[in-house]
Amino acid sequence: MAVAATGALCIAAPAAAASLDGMALIKAAPALCAILLVGMLVLLETGRRLGISRLAADPDGARVGVGGVEGSVFGLLGLLIAFTFSGAAGRFDVRRQLIVEETNLIGTAWLRLDLLAVHEQPAMRALFREYLDARLATYRSLPDLQAAEAAHATSARLQQQIWQRAIDLCRDTDVPSTTMLLLPALNDMFDIVTTRAMANRTHPPSVIFLMLAAVALIAATLIGYGMAGGRSRNWLHILGFGIVMTLTVYVIIDLEYPRFGFIRVDAADQMLLDLRATMD
Repeated sequence: MAVAATGALCIAAPAAAASLDGMALIKAAPALCAILLVGMLVLLETGRRLGISRLAADPDGARVGVGGVEGSVFGLLGLLIAFTFSGAAGRFDVRRQLIVEETNLIGTAWLRLDLLAVHEQPAMRALFREYLDARLATYRSLPDLQAAEAAHATSARLQQQIWQRAIDLCRDTDVPSTTMLLLPALNDMFDIVTTRAMANRTHPPSVIFLMLAAVALIAATLIGYGMAGGRSRNWLHILGFGIVMTLTVYVIIDLEYPRFGFIRVDAADQMLLDLRATMD
């Protein structure tokens, strides 16, 4: 990808790589999960009462065919949880790996500045320091989207300055290896910005979360129906199911939007900070 195209993509796509929809979702996650918990508890009780009514009307046939339906719904619920949790965890790992990759690419480009004439290096190295500071600020500013966007705009401007200065210096040099080694390293360093932005924008469709909540509510009704044979409510199982399901859904949402909730990827930024320390 040409650096000009990369710069255009980076300007068009927020470097924060988190949409307002994602911001709204993670902010609303506690309330949504609380609603889900209440809904499951209500449907557990509803299912229990339906089961009691059914047992009173038809003691012998109340449980006929229920096992197959329950198995199908619970199997689908387990599949949805496994699918969404595994996907969220995988994307979380990819985002951390991309931080490592960006660290390596910036470090490589930094080392290749040694190919430039000695008197030309200080100005380029100063631009590199500013660029890395802007990249760090872009993500560390989250969840403040405005601050992240401002830092991203700064890094995009510095990209153009670094690239233009490198082009000018390579035109003036008589050493072909400088152009062959420095410019591709800079291009890779800029391309990873778009890669990280796209990775942080990648999430499952909202309908997946809606389906997970709907199947959890249906499962709660069936569980309540299955508890109808007891003389009293089994609060341990009722609350246990509701709380476990709610926490699972919350963790999945939090994994999908790191830097916005409790789950963070800030620890991976330490590699960029360590690189920045070597530039002083």
